[in-house]
Amino acid sequence: MEAFKDKLSMPQVRIIALHLSKQLNTSSFNQDAFCTTIEAKLYSLELKQRAQFIADEIHKVLPAELELRYQMIRGMLHTRPHANLKVSQECDENGLCSWPMMSLGMVVAQHGLDDFDLSLNLLKDMTAYFTCELDIRPFIIADQNKALAIISSWVNDEDYHVRRLVSEGTRPRLPWAMQLPTLIKDPSPVIPLLTALRDDAEEYVRRSVANHLNDIAKDHPDLIANIAKDWLKDENTPTSKEMNNNRLRLVKHACRTLIKQGHADTLAAFGIEPAKVTLESLIPLNKEVKIGDSLNFELTLCSDSEKEQTLVIDYLIHHKKANGTLAAKVFKWKTLNLSPEQTLRIEKNHSFKIITTRKYYSGTHAVSVRINGADYGFCQFTLIENL
Repeated sequence: MEAFKDKLSMPQVRIIALHLSKQLNTSSFNQDAFCTTIEAKLYSLELKQRAQFIADEIHKVLPAELELRYQMIRGMLHTRPHANLKVSQECDENGLCSWPMMSLGMVVAQHGLDDFDLSLNLLKDMTAYFTCELDIRPFIIADQNKALAIISSWVNDEDYHVRRLVSEGTRPRLPWAMQLPTLIKDPSPVIPLLTALRDDAEEYVRRSVANHLNDIAKDHPDLIANIAKDWLKDENTPTSKEMNNNRLRLVKHACRTLIKQGHADTLAAFGIEPAKVTLESLIPLNKEVKIGDSLNFELTLCSDSEKEQTLVIDYLIHHKKANGTLAAKVFKWKTLNLSPEQTLRIEKNHSFKIITTRKYYSGTHAVSVRINGADYGFCQFTLIENL
């Protein structure tokens, strides 16, 4: 299986060198020397380090004057219409796309801050060949108002890659990327942009809007609860059934962290009221669980309501940590309707299969349930080594 870092290897470097040669059109650029310099160090580096190293070498050979530099970068882009390109496609003699674009984006982001208009509009045109969500962020950090004034003009662009860039590039806590501290503190400048994109025709764009809102929810849960309530109001929802369902899916995905946390105002936005139930029992069916096996537990509860109620039921595993304390992790379980005075009995298996992202410690653990945001029960079980 190909290592992730090998998305940028010498075959891609040689294609980059080929297209640099076409643009520079000068005897001062030596393709072989360019490749030899990079090859001497490339394989000792991880992916982002490789991209940066290649970007540094590209920067050295391109002209310093931005208009000429950007003309050459545009000339290196793949000649096939970008609407037909995929991230998985390899660059070739017809131009660059996919992973080598990561280095070109770095060149613009790190050396183009003197001209926001030229640089951001180049990144706008490059993003369909490989997303430039990481590369517009230095401009937002350098001058948020100036950058957002340009980026906001893209919300109606005919290219859905560009519309997604508006949302994804301004995410305050975008994975792999530098954070945007000012937008973490106050996300209000980007809310109009997300609102403009919420009913976009492309799921790719709507999913980015949802992920962006989920980022904001980590710092401003009440704001996202209010947005969810507002976006789900009848007068604000689209008339088309399909669009209405799309809006609902977006808001649910945007609120997934808050729903798992049992945030009351967020649940209320979806019409989920505090549960009227009595917990009759929460019982581990196996008091001892070997690491690698599964915990089986049973929940029994009774409705105390005179009308049908919707229940969002999650469960929490309280894992023993290295220092002996317990730390809870929430897992999704069921959403169901409970009739008046109905008694519900359901079972669940939770695997303690060994995984690389979690270390299990033997000893006392516990399980509890969260119903419409409120926690019920707390029963212990013992996790033991599988000798």
